[in-house]
Amino acid sequence: MAGGVVHFEIPADDEHRAREFYRSIFGWEFQVLPEMEYSLAVTTPMDEHGRPSVSGSINGGLYRRTAQLSAPLVTVDVADIDAALAQIVAQGGSVHREKLEVPGSGWNAYFKDSEGNVLGLWQNAPARGSAGSPAAEDDLGA
Repeated sequence: MAGGVVHFEIPADDEHRAREFYRSIFGWEFQVLPEMEYSLAVTTPMDEHGRPSVSGSINGGLYRRTAQLSAPLVTVDVADIDAALAQIVAQGGSVHREKLEVPGSGWNAYFKDSEGNVLGLWQNAPARGSAGSPAAEDDLGA
């Protein structure tokens, strides 16, 4: 659903410590991607397509805290990430990180809103076998 929150990300100074914290308290599982200094957080059961099977639930991730990305952020689904970034800039926001492909899933980018908050954008890749049609909504393939 365009405009819906589909993913969250939490910064961590010590990713192992953060994973253990969330695992022990909430039972979250993690898929560690060491080459990206990132861990996908599985917070809810998923269906056979890798999408949350509990209505209203999303999955997320942990990332290495940096000066540029030091606070939790939410990611919003859009139909066209390039058009959304252009509209954000036109309305007084800015591009914080350009569009990046997540192979087989879609694209994401970070932007700053008019108040200086960093948020994410997500655009699904076209569904396999359907020329140009959007994939079913999911959360970054987590």
